[in-house]
Amino acid sequence: MNTLSSGGKPLLLLVEDEQDTAELVKLIMEEKGYQVVHTADGQDALYKIALMPPPSLVLLDIQLPHVDGITILETIRATPDWQDVPVIMLTAVAEPEHVRKVCSLTVQDYVLKPFKRETLLRFVDQARRTHKCDNTSFPTT
Repeated sequence: MNTLSSGGKPLLLLVEDEQDTAELVKLIMEEKGYQVVHTADGQDALYKIALMPPPSLVLLDIQLPHVDGITILETIRATPDWQDVPVIMLTAVAEPEHVRKVCSLTVQDYVLKPFKRETLLRFVDQARRTHKCDNTSFPTT
């Protein structure tokens, strides 16, 4: 899946409620050539999934207002046009049960906050290929 924005850039959905993190990720991904659509609210993310074309990539937090990231991920995987969209979890939640749950829902990777710019970009590059999360590994910062 390689959905392009009207400006010809790959489209990325960023679901992140921490403003500083969202601004940093948006800057990094825009420098990488993406058009970033950001929402800080889980309910708004579900609305965007229902109405916008599937993006090239989703960066998704777990802990969000109104609807959590796992529910959003389940919705993405259950939505025919979105089910093959690469998803990277970008979160501070490191409990093994969360890692196993999201990896069972076919995420490309699980990146812990705080993260390094290079780490995020490496995982984004991997997600653009067919890389899938290994639920036996621990998240990377």
